[in-house]
Amino acid sequence: MNETNLKTFLTSNLNIDEAEISSITENCTVRKFKKNEYLLRKNEYCKHTFFVEKGLLRQYSIDDKGKEYILSFAPENWLVTDRESSYFNKPSAYFIEALEDSQVVLIDETFVQLLSKTIPNFTDFNNILLHNHIRHLQNRINLLLSAVALDRYLEFIRMYPDILLRVPQTMVASYLGITPESLSRVRRELANKNFKQ
Repeated sequence: MNETNLKTFLTSNLNIDEAEISSITENCTVRKFKKNEYLLRKNEYCKHTFFVEKGLLRQYSIDDKGKEYILSFAPENWLVTDRESSYFNKPSAYFIEALEDSQVVLIDETFVQLLSKTIPNFTDFNNILLHNHIRHLQNRINLLLSAVALDRYLEFIRMYPDILLRVPQTMVASYLGITPESLSRVRRELANKNFKQ
């Protein structure tokens, strides 16, 4: 696990030196969350984007029958939020939970505006992040609607290369939209295919 922080993330992506970003990031709120602690619960208002410096988060919903649906995982160097809640000021439909002890930077709109004013190319970078997020969501929807379980699993491994060792198989199955039994079959099928090659 590579150690990272918001300052490193911004300097490496915006081609600015650390001194320029230090005065802005020093006022950011950094919080530690214990495993199984919630950063956001359903019906709360999401006021932050969460940048994961250390640990692992998941964003999920629960239907009326109590079944969980995992929308995303957020390991180190990832951002996660409920955009509908934060941007449109709506109660959240999601939970965001720490799956490991985690250190997270809480990014609010004031911080984003300050970056936009201070760093000329931040707005372009922020747009790229937003469009990249939309692209990933579109691909995920397409996979859930049209791809077989094996292809979904392979895409999951590509997107989250180290998550398989960090979460239970039931959560992977929930993310893929399949049962744990189907996931076991997919993994056996893949193992057999690789063994025969």
